[in-house]
Amino acid sequence: MEAAHNKPGGAGAKAKGGRSLAQLFSLVTGIVLIAVGVLGFFVNSMFNMGPGVSGDELIVFEVNGWHNIVHLATGAFLVFMAASARSAVTGLLIFGILYVIVTIYGFVDGDDLLTIVPINTADNFLHLALALAAIAVALSARKLLSSGAKERTA
Repeated sequence: MEAAHNKPGGAGAKAKGGRSLAQLFSLVTGIVLIAVGVLGFFVNSMFNMGPGVSGDELIVFEVNGWHNIVHLATGAFLVFMAASARSAVTGLLIFGILYVIVTIYGFVDGDDLLTIVPINTADNFLHLALALAAIAVALSARKLLSSGAKERTA
């Protein structure tokens, strides 16, 4: 009988390369965030601070040096956490919860995060989408991983 964590199409299912969906989501999202962080330095590498801090736009998203560092750090975190299925689930939950907090703060406070990172409405909606997707993948994978562990011990 196939273990629950290997069900085809599930978040805990293994892809061809032996990675779970949680690992793949964590890895791909992390790589994209790292790329955006690097590209952001070509748009705005200033580390300005203060109330109403502003940045330049990368497509429609407002960035500055601090925002780029946040993208590099969260991207590196997700790539690191993609090492195993369980760590990917944990990493996605942490990432998702932090990005929900950032989203709420962004919608409530508006223009900047802690007077360091400029944000706009497009950033807020992107952060919300990333947070919800990360949490959904993590919870789905977590459920499959725990049911797979129960089957193996039964």
